[in-house]
Amino acid sequence: MHFAFQGRIVAICGNNGVGKTNLLDAIYYLCFTKSYFTKSDQQNIQNGSSGFRTEAVFELNGKDHQVWCIVREDSKKELFVDGDACEKFSSHIGRFPALMIAPDDAQIITGISEERRKFLDALISQLDQEYLQKLIQYNKVLQLRNSYLKSMAEQGRMDTQLLDVYDEQLVASGSYLFKQRKEFLSQMLPLARDFYLKISGLDEGLEIEYETQLNQLTFHELLKESRQKDILYQRSLSGIHKDEILIRLKGLPFKNLASQGQRKSLLFALKLAAFELIRKNKGFSPILLLDDVFEKLDSLRMHHLLDWVCLQNQGQIFITDTDRSRIAHQLNGLGLSHQLIEL
Repeated sequence: MHFAFQGRIVAICGNNGVGKTNLLDAIYYLCFTKSYFTKSDQQNIQNGSSGFRTEAVFELNGKDHQVWCIVREDSKKELFVDGDACEKFSSHIGRFPALMIAPDDAQIITGISEERRKFLDALISQLDQEYLQKLIQYNKVLQLRNSYLKSMAEQGRMDTQLLDVYDEQLVASGSYLFKQRKEFLSQMLPLARDFYLKISGLDEGLEIEYETQLNQLTFHELLKESRQKDILYQRSLSGIHKDEILIRLKGLPFKNLASQGQRKSLLFALKLAAFELIRKNKGFSPILLLDDVFEKLDSLRMHHLLDWVCLQNQGQIFITDTDRSRIAHQLNGLGLSHQLIEL
């Protein structure tokens, strides 16, 4: 299947199940070497096929770049950029920055803290290659440390020398991650509040705050203070893997009080704040992928969202919707020329 995207704003319309989301995910896949919606490449292989190939031409700074990714029947994955094999996939992240907004993203607002950390890590990794490498290192050491804590309990031993080594390694990578998260969120959270105000059209008393155990203690002190509990509970209870983004509405937990429209407005606000920081850092707008985002969003909030996304931003935007007349009405109402693809 082949598509030619000729407009800056591309509206993709059709009934559920015809492949609108798959089309956006194919673009995302070539930016991140993985699907936004599935954890395993095997889930993206068509029934009866042994693998798949995804290919696209990206235009960046006036130059075309051909990117293709192949997943073979033995699950081996290969990535090529302009004909050159990419040996380290992590080095590709951020080359063609992109941002997806999809219905399941509501978990960023209503889900556990891990969902917000994943969201944050994915954003910063597009801007900072070292951050991505430190994150990989941190998670690997954390897994080893947790396994060792369990083995200590199972074998009834109290040899903490290896724990000392793991702690040093956690501090080495975790301190960098903390510093970058703190700096990024100091810029992102005020932007998110501003975007929420623009989308909702009124001040609803939104509060967003970065909560981390490292605000009170250094990483060394934190691990030392927590060690006995870690041994008792057989897992690492302290560190940047416990960071949280607290969200309140009029002083109360946001997810308990907010309506569907308010939750979606906050999701857009967080994503657009991230979009703006990526744009400023890279010097150009990332690709914006909006998948079925207009359900449960009133026309005023939809208008405010599209006004900024399409009028005040000059990057390329892909929007899917089941209702052709709804998206056409909104885009035409803003005087926006667009390419319409019907599936």
